[in-house]
Amino acid sequence: MIQNILVIAAHPDDEILGCGGTMARHAGEGDSVHVLILAEGLTSRSEERNRGSHETALSELAQTAKGANEILGVRSCELLDFADNRMDGADLLDVVKAVEKRIDALRPDVIYTHFPGDLNVDHRIVSQAVATAARPVPGQTIKEIYFFEVQSSTEWQINPSANGFLANHFVSLFPTPDSRYMSKKLEALALYSSEMRDFPHARSVRAVEALAALRGATIGTEAAEAFMTGRVIR
Repeated sequence: MIQNILVIAAHPDDEILGCGGTMARHAGEGDSVHVLILAEGLTSRSEERNRGSHETALSELAQTAKGANEILGVRSCELLDFADNRMDGADLLDVVKAVEKRIDALRPDVIYTHFPGDLNVDHRIVSQAVATAARPVPGQTIKEIYFFEVQSSTEWQINPSANGFLANHFVSLFPTPDSRYMSKKLEALALYSSEMRDFPHARSVRAVEALAALRGATIGTEAAEAFMTGRVIR
């Protein structure tokens, strides 16, 4: 059965780090994959937010996001302009309404989004907004919600009162010997070179490959992406 997939991420590159291979597999198997990115992903590098001084860079980052997602076979990639790493300063209702608008337009069957316990505040806000917008009211189309892990955020959380990421849903990126889902993820990440770091940083290509190998070995395949199940309705 063809499914409608919606990936909701805080920043450009989160979607590829978190579930780029899974998106490529969904698209390769005929599903309709869409992406919503809520924060602009750049202005936090300055002392004060000034979109005007970053206009060219923001435009280039948006084009990079669209190009990276095209590699994976994504049908639409919408980028909003919530303040980078300042989403805790936005009214949560505004974030929820932005998510609801996209859900209403696409009527997805499956949502992938951030783990609610991530270190990055924008990730937590987005996850909370998705949980609110995707609540299981009558007529809701969403049957599955999965939380992805983003290296340099999910594993960096050290809050002892928070429950950690528990991988309990796995997607093989090598379901057949000739599958290219992992290579497509790496090809998409290559466009985000400005967001990546050198090894041994957690957000490096080598670390991404290592995590995919570990998640794959967990289920007896060469590479995989792992998720924590938020909700499954049958």
